[in-house]
Amino acid sequence: MTWINDIKHTLNKKCAGLAACALVLALAGAPVLAPAQALADVRKADVVYGQAVDARGLSVAQCPSIDAEYAFVMDKDGTVYFERNATSPTQIASITKIMTAVVALDAVASGAATLDSTVTVSAAAAAVGESSADLQEGDTMPLEVALKALLVPSGNDAAVAIAETIGGSEDAFVAAMNAKAAELGCIDTVFENPHGLDDGEFAGDQHSCAADVAKMAQYAMKNDTFRAIVGGGDTAIVVNRADGTKPTIELESTDELMDYYSNAIGIKTGFTALAGPSFAGAANNGDKELYAVVIHSTSEAQRFEDARELFDWVYEHELDYRLANSAQTATMTVNGARTEVPVAAEVPHTEWIDKTVKATLADPEASVRIFDLNGNVSQSLEFDEVTGDVKAGDKVGTVTFKQRNATIATVDLVACEDVAAPDLLEGIGIWWDRLFRGLSGQPQVASAVTLNETPLVVDKTAVAA
Repeated sequence: MTWINDIKHTLNKKCAGLAACALVLALAGAPVLAPAQALADVRKADVVYGQAVDARGLSVAQCPSIDAEYAFVMDKDGTVYFERNATSPTQIASITKIMTAVVALDAVASGAATLDSTVTVSAAAAAVGESSADLQEGDTMPLEVALKALLVPSGNDAAVAIAETIGGSEDAFVAAMNAKAAELGCIDTVFENPHGLDDGEFAGDQHSCAADVAKMAQYAMKNDTFRAIVGGGDTAIVVNRADGTKPTIELESTDELMDYYSNAIGIKTGFTALAGPSFAGAANNGDKELYAVVIHSTSEAQRFEDARELFDWVYEHELDYRLANSAQTATMTVNGARTEVPVAAEVPHTEWIDKTVKATLADPEASVRIFDLNGNVSQSLEFDEVTGDVKAGDKVGTVTFKQRNATIATVDLVACEDVAAPDLLEGIGIWWDRLFRGLSGQPQVASAVTLNETPLVVDKTAVAA
C-alpha cells in the first residue's frame, strides 16, 4: 500500500537524527568492526549488454548484485547495459505517475494547456486516499504546482486532479496515457488509473515492465520542468482553498537516493504489496546520464541501493579506449607544425611499384568510450587508391573500429608524410617494369601494411582488485 510507504518514509527521516545520536553513544566504547560483506544476488539469466551472464562467462564479481526481481539500466541514448526479467509484466505502483506527468506536460507542449492552467481538486481526487499531498476538495493551483504535488510526495490526490483537469475526465486521461505508452514503443504496459494503486477498488490489469518504465523515464527526463521537479528534493507549495485561504503545504520527497548519492538526479518511487518496493531513478556523473529501474526489491532502503549499485556498476565498467596504437612513429609536418604521430598503416601509392605512404589517424589522440565487459575491439582498414602528389594530411583511407560487431568509431586515415608522384622519365621506367612484372606474375604495386593494433580490453575493476 502506498500509504505505508509514505508513513515509513516520514518516520525514517524524522527519526534519523535520534537514531544517529543513539548509534554514536552505543559505539563510543565498542571496538571498530569491518562492514559485513553482502551476499551477491547474481543470476545466470541476467543480461549484460544484450547477452546473458552465463553466455558471456562473467564472474559474480563482474556483475551487479541487486535484490530486485525486475531491473533495467540504459543511458539517455538508449544503450541497454543490464536486464533482469525486464520484459516480464509486473505492477509498478506510483512509478505510474511518470506517465501521468508526461501526458500533462505533453498537453503543455501542444498548447492544449499551460503550466499556469488551473487544476481543481474534486471530491473524488481528495478522497482517493493513501499516498497524498494533503490536498482538499475545492483546492485550486497552477498545473506546475500540481505536478510538484504529484511527483515530490507521490500525491494520489494530485494525480486524479491533474487527470480530470487535463483530460476532461479520468478515463479520457488514462486513454491518453495508454496512447503515449504505445507511441513510446512500450511492449507490455496497461494503465487503468493515473496514480498506480492496484488493489481493492483499483484492482485490475494495470501493469508494465522494467524496460517500458525506462522508456517512460527517458522521455520524461527530456522535459526541463519534469527534471527540475524530480531533481529538486523537498519543497513547499501554496494552494488556493475554497474558504479563501492560501495555505503552504510542505512536500517531502520520497526519493531518498538523492540524500546520499551525488550522481542522483531524481525520478520516482513506488510501493504496493503487488509491486513491492520499487524505484525508477536517474543519475548523471557529468559524462553519462543513466536510467535504472528496479521493481520488487526487498525493502524500501534496498530499492535505492539496487539503483545505486546499477549506476556505479555501469560507470565503473566504462573506459576511454585509445584508437591509435602503434609502436612505429613518424614526424608529420603540416603548415610548418611538426608532430610525432603513430603510424597506423603504410598505404600503397598506385603510381609507384615499390612506394607506400605512411598514414596515421586524422586525430592520433582520438579515443572512444566503451563498456569493458562487452569484449574486445577489432578494426578493419580500407585504403583509397592513392595517386598523384600526396601531402601530409591528405586522406588515404578509412579505419572502422567495432566492439562485438557493433561499430564504435569510423575515422579517416591521413598521410603523415609527403610522397611525390613519379615524373615523366620515372613513369616510363615504371611502365616497362610493370610490363615485365605482368609477364612473370610479380606484384605491380607495393603491399599495404597495417601497423595499428587493437589492445585487449581488460575489465578495469578486475585489475583494480
